[in-house]
Amino acid sequence: MRFNQVLLWKIYGKLIKKIILTLMIYLGIQLWMLFGFYIKQCMLKGMGRMIKILLIEDDTMIASGICYALEKEGYETYHVTTIADTRKLVGDHKFDLAIIDMQLPDGTGFDVSDLLKNTNTSVIFLTVVDDENTIVKAFDDGAQDYIVKPFRIRELLARVRRIMSAKSNHVKNDNVIRIGQVMIHTDEAKVFVNDSTIELTALEYRLLLIFANNKGVLLSRQQILDKIWDIDGNFVEDNTLTVYVKRLREKLGEAINIETVRGMGYRVD
Repeated sequence: MRFNQVLLWKIYGKLIKKIILTLMIYLGIQLWMLFGFYIKQCMLKGMGRMIKILLIEDDTMIASGICYALEKEGYETYHVTTIADTRKLVGDHKFDLAIIDMQLPDGTGFDVSDLLKNTNTSVIFLTVVDDENTIVKAFDDGAQDYIVKPFRIRELLARVRRIMSAKSNHVKNDNVIRIGQVMIHTDEAKVFVNDSTIELTALEYRLLLIFANNKGVLLSRQQILDKIWDIDGNFVEDNTLTVYVKRLREKLGEAINIETVRGMGYRVD
């Protein structure tokens, strides 16, 4: 009889804990709505489209509150409850961020993060699992954040904004390479020094890109010759390389340091 009572109390305890957790999250969402923290972020800077967020959460009450909050922020939000549904959705859409519960009906959050590898989708784990080994594994697997329930909705939104802002800056910086005081805008194939445009020939530009993509690396002359060619698609000769290095130095001046390592090649810091 006593064993049955203990078992019953354990079941009631888990149920009460889940109800309290759900109510805390719901109240947090309501407070956020009341005070009007509506920082719209409809577009990801540099990407020119709405940010897509995928929520994988099997508690529909928690999920509905999170989806509502994300949509009020201007994010395009998708919600699924299982790994199987995630697999179908990932095949049809490209997501910027996934918010993943660790405990799902047909597996774990790690199964979902495995599906998202090589998709450039950032990951936040949102779960009651607070085991240290699980948290460490999540970060080792590439997660951007790990939030333990119960959580505050404003805090979740702030972390989403931080990750999206970092991603936006990365997207913008992907089109600009800095080397010394030289800025190379690869999308326009333009080179600037102190906001002044530097006119380069096609071969000079390709040579500069080789140096820029190998900053601090000692490149042998042969390595450079293997990567560079003239306007007709022919590989250049050794003497021609010397001429073009000299021209780059003249045009870029002190904005870049092209070091000659005698008998070996070139290095740019």
